[in-house]
Amino acid sequence: MDTKANGPHSSPALDRIDEAIIDVLRHQGRITYEKLSSLVHLTPRPCLERVRKLERRGVIRGYGAIIDVQMVYPGLSLLVLVALSNQRGRSAQKAFEACVKACPQVFECQLISGPFDYSLRMRCRDMEHYRVLTESWLNNDELHIDKLVAHPELAEVKNTAPALA
Repeated sequence: MDTKANGPHSSPALDRIDEAIIDVLRHQGRITYEKLSSLVHLTPRPCLERVRKLERRGVIRGYGAIIDVQMVYPGLSLLVLVALSNQRGRSAQKAFEACVKACPQVFECQLISGPFDYSLRMRCRDMEHYRVLTESWLNNDELHIDKLVAHPELAEVKNTAPALA
């Protein structure tokens, strides 16, 4: 295995076998070790050891099912961009992050650069549900939200990154 580091505190780089294991597990998380080992050209025991090492290093953070979210949570899927006012700095960020972590309608939240501070993926019953929810955020003085811009998602074109626990 290639042990060169990418930086002073980074883990060893992944080799082609590790990358092959990760690629297979991304698409077939319930595969047997026997089948996985044959796909990556290893015997089962070394394959199992590599998977466990990737888990210990945190490269593989968990396993999960790919859910058809529309079937479980019917309604509107939205990409929402959020800009916070610059007056409060980190305290506004902490308050906003705590709010979205506690909000079951928010499935993803990323801190981003540019004119907006956050990108959210949300599911709401309809636009009225979204309006009521975000209005409560805008009225919460602790959050210091300057602007919300919603983009309803019309269709999923590609989704290759299953949710990780």
